[in-house]
Amino acid sequence: MTVPTPTPASTPPAGRDVLAYPEFRAMLIAAVTSTLASRAVALTVAYQMYQLTKDPLTLGLLGLVEAIPALSLALLGGVVADRTDRRRILLLTIGVEVLCAALFALYAPHAQAGGIWPLLALIFALGIARGFSDPALPAFQAQVVPRELLLRASAWRSSAWQAAGIIGPALGGALYAWRGPQGAYTVAFALFLISLGCVLYVKSKGRPAFTPGEPLGQSIKAGLAFVLQRQVLVGSMALDLFSVLFGGAIALLPVFASDILRVGPTGLGLLVAAPSVGALAVMLLATRRPPGRGAGRTLLLAVAGFGVSMIIFGLSHNLALSVLALVAAGVFDGISMVIRSATLQLNTPDHMRGRVNAVSGMFIGASNELGAFESGIAARLLGTARSVWLGGIVTLIVVAATAALAPELRAMNLTDIED
Repeated sequence: MTVPTPTPASTPPAGRDVLAYPEFRAMLIAAVTSTLASRAVALTVAYQMYQLTKDPLTLGLLGLVEAIPALSLALLGGVVADRTDRRRILLLTIGVEVLCAALFALYAPHAQAGGIWPLLALIFALGIARGFSDPALPAFQAQVVPRELLLRASAWRSSAWQAAGIIGPALGGALYAWRGPQGAYTVAFALFLISLGCVLYVKSKGRPAFTPGEPLGQSIKAGLAFVLQRQVLVGSMALDLFSVLFGGAIALLPVFASDILRVGPTGLGLLVAAPSVGALAVMLLATRRPPGRGAGRTLLLAVAGFGVSMIIFGLSHNLALSVLALVAAGVFDGISMVIRSATLQLNTPDHMRGRVNAVSGMFIGASNELGAFESGIAARLLGTARSVWLGGIVTLIVVAATAALAPELRAMNLTDIED
């Protein structure tokens, strides 16, 4: 039986202040604590594995191990998110993150003797959880506030995510330097528990409307067709995929921190946090001024700026210049994220959000995790620094090709649905 999606339970006086909704505030806290934990875990695992192996390809393998289950299950996760109570999905997947963080902490003192494979097994488990949580989370978040506040809510969520992205790696690096990997994993465990409690506070919104008895394959096909038939969606996703796939350097930051800049785990936390500093400024601005006219052209210019920033970072041997280049990369990536998120929100009905977010998640996952694997291979073949600045050049080529092949994206304007 199909259960219609109810309106948000909390209904404050009419207005444009999305923070007036208690459930939205709870989801913000959940996003902050979960991101703090996941970023701290990601940095800790990466640095710990590199210290155990001294092989940059290991860092690429780390991304691949998480990407395989996350990307393989994404389309199924999207269908599940469009047929099931999305809150229930989030409670289950955050529960898996709590368990994995606890197991990371228990294993950390034995990693030198036990090797990297148990760490990779836990990362694989987190990838399985991601395959279901990534489509469900943005779809559920969109149910918490009225439609006319979706863009402002999206900007606030992105801001919270970026703020946690600044603190999380720095926290992980500081805890690693102070208490070792076990201390970092233990704090992450506590943060995941807080996130779980916040989602428990938010009331269920019921199942989305869907066609009973629709075959799984047909549901997946409908989601893919919805995206592929809209050039602004597939164009923006593909632009992110290929630019970050070849132009990203995040997976190689432990190598820069350890061998090129020689700044240790604390410096690594600074490097990983730097892109989020720039992105956060853009996200906060977007809470007051959501994207509008000329959004397609701005998106292309932002991705080009990201590529230039990566070229500068790859050529730098100075910590201050490297940090500035990463901050600039964050600014440009933040602009891109705001526009892509707004494009998705404005072009997707609620009953399709899970599947469309799944497709988007596959693009993002491929660009991040598979990009990490590509970075590891390129670093081994070309050298770490050379692989980064050459990747920035490839990003500029991708922007030029996208501008030529996707005229609707190039000419895209976004109208804030609140106006």
